[in-house]
Amino acid sequence: MIKGLLVLLVLVTMSSALGKPGSTPTTNKPEKKEKRVPQTLSRGWGDQLIWAQTYEEALFWARSKNKPLMVIFHLEDCPHSQSLKKAFAEDKEIQKLADDDFILLNLVYETTDKHLSPDGQYVPRIVFVDPSMTVRADITGRYSNRMYAYEPNDMKLLLSNMQRAKKFLKTEL
Repeated sequence: MIKGLLVLLVLVTMSSALGKPGSTPTTNKPEKKEKRVPQTLSRGWGDQLIWAQTYEEALFWARSKNKPLMVIFHLEDCPHSQSLKKAFAEDKEIQKLADDDFILLNLVYETTDKHLSPDGQYVPRIVFVDPSMTVRADITGRYSNRMYAYEPNDMKLLLSNMQRAKKFLKTEL
């Protein structure tokens, strides 16, 4: 019986020693950031980004994490939405800024909050909301008839608007 306990104790000690990170000299490599599992909530807008499921959840996250919310309205079968999605997902700067500093929500339906469609319900459109739950109607795209619309060649403007939304967050709150 004692011999069996000794064997068990040795096995437990060996397995726990082998399982510790850094226990061998070959593990001195810098740790890589763990790759996230793709989410279906991204709908192709950035599979490695964290996406809120509902508008209410996104507002809660924005308020509790003190980050601006970016709401993307689109349709799966809209060619304009598809081309914007492709440009958004391929832009490394936008993906990094979105990952680090924004709460993200993409919707294929309209919400009951009429403030999210100040100039009408069209797609694609991107609206920013600050943590105080104020829709940032002043952060617009380049079109006067569709103020919150962006096209694939507007990625620099979108990046600039994302930085504005982030900057206002720090100076206004």
